[in-house]
Amino acid sequence: MSRLEAVIFDVDGTLVDSERDGHRVAFNEAFEEAGLTDYWDVDTYGQLLKITGGAKRLAFWLENNGRSPAEAAGLAKRLHKRKTHIMRRLIADGHVQARPGAHQLVDVLEASGVAMHVATTGTRAWVEPLLKHAFGDRFETVITGTEVSDLKPSPAVYLEVLSRTGCLPERAVAVEDSANGVQAAVAAGLCCLAAYNSYTCNDDLSGATLVADGLTDPALVGWFHDRLGG
Repeated sequence: MSRLEAVIFDVDGTLVDSERDGHRVAFNEAFEEAGLTDYWDVDTYGQLLKITGGAKRLAFWLENNGRSPAEAAGLAKRLHKRKTHIMRRLIADGHVQARPGAHQLVDVLEASGVAMHVATTGTRAWVEPLLKHAFGDRFETVITGTEVSDLKPSPAVYLEVLSRTGCLPERAVAVEDSANGVQAAVAAGLCCLAAYNSYTCNDDLSGATLVADGLTDPALVGWFHDRLGG
């Protein structure tokens, strides 16, 4: 690739360990507060992650568990709003942490003068406090599912980052963890590095330039080392 000028990160499961002990816990607490018996265990939530966007995930679940489409849509909207408040509390209380190697990678990129951006399907209401809590003000451009409604695997969120920053795709790389994320990045014309986690280790990540076992994988660390002048 041409000289690396920018890295565009996904958030959930990529920069932070947020799914199992963050979002899942918040969803279950929202269910309980609403007096519902619905509950997502670790494995069930892993299956539901194939659906991008929390509100869409909720609507799918509710409709497939006895609610009409209209009832599911309305309930999903209310539950998702409450879940977001709970997620913000979990973040503030320190329950959502950066993935191993995330801070080191961000430090190296910053020291090398490489711009860092975020492209996520999460809503800004929790993404912004999470990034600030975990990393401070390190990301120049943050585009979320609040600004772009066409969620991954659509490339819309990546295209929006590229449009706003003026960065050429051939001079940027995306870092993702899932099949939907990799498809979105590649469809936007980006080289993509996949750092899978326990939920996405069986995803089809074949579209990625490199598939790594997390952000500390020597192959991923070495990829950046070679392109940053070591």
